[in-house]
Amino acid sequence: MVSRKVYYRVKPLVPRRVQLLMRRLWTRRMMPRYEHVWPVNEQAARPPADWRGWPQGRQFALILTHDVDTRRGRDRCEDLMRLEESLGFRSSFYLVPERYSIPADLRESLTSRGFEVGVHGLNHDGRLYESRDLFDRRAARINMYLKQWGCTGFRSPAMHSNLGWLGCLDIRYDASTFDTDPFEPQPQGTDTIFPFFVPRDKGRSDYVELPYTLPQDFTLFVLMKQADISIWKRKLDWVAARGGMALLITHPDYMTFDGRPTFDTYPADYYAQFLRYVKDRYEGLYWPALAADMARFWSESRMPVQD
Repeated sequence: MVSRKVYYRVKPLVPRRVQLLMRRLWTRRMMPRYEHVWPVNEQAARPPADWRGWPQGRQFALILTHDVDTRRGRDRCEDLMRLEESLGFRSSFYLVPERYSIPADLRESLTSRGFEVGVHGLNHDGRLYESRDLFDRRAARINMYLKQWGCTGFRSPAMHSNLGWLGCLDIRYDASTFDTDPFEPQPQGTDTIFPFFVPRDKGRSDYVELPYTLPQDFTLFVLMKQADISIWKRKLDWVAARGGMALLITHPDYMTFDGRPTFDTYPADYYAQFLRYVKDRYEGLYWPALAADMARFWSESRMPVQD
């Protein structure tokens, strides 16, 4: 925790290119060490006890989500919505309430067109879990935005998490964890490709945790500089074969919809290729759900709390 505190205090002083260069070098060095658990961790395939399957008898579930980290990402939301609509998909967008302005008409456009809006932290400064006092003060404001926006879902920035603390948020679900991703700042995975319940204190009902199960676009295309979607396809095929939940996080901030990619972006066509792959290979085999739909299904199914 101390090293993370220092990192986020120093981070604003380090040029973005230098930050990425350092992370790329570290990631490249660590990749061979984690081949046995990334992108596939075989231990994560075990279904919950008394598992009864996905709606409509589908083989697996598909959830598309986007973290909108910056103003640049906000300005590209419309492009991303049009891309998904053209291919027949809908997704969940997580917005940062107090980092950039969020016009009400953007949220209205998202929800009226069948997309979901969720809350993505408060400031996106890496300090949300720095202390319980700071978290509680920010949680009060997060709850205000959840109510104001009519949201049921939350995701922490940078995939930091403290599932116990999050119980004080007025949420049906959280999406701040992953099955396996040793390249994250808080690298402990949940070791499951299924949702699970997190108990709350004071008699409140459990909330649902939705771990992401496909590698993030930032990891693949900005840090690792992958030139194709082969890792996405490999992991999707593995999750589908095991009947799990394929949950993907992408960022419009890092997508280029026109022109050549820069040092910290990649062609949005990679994402379009992934969506076409899903349709071509798995049409009729997956349950397409918004994150809120998944949380509702899991709550109504009342699967047991994970050990």
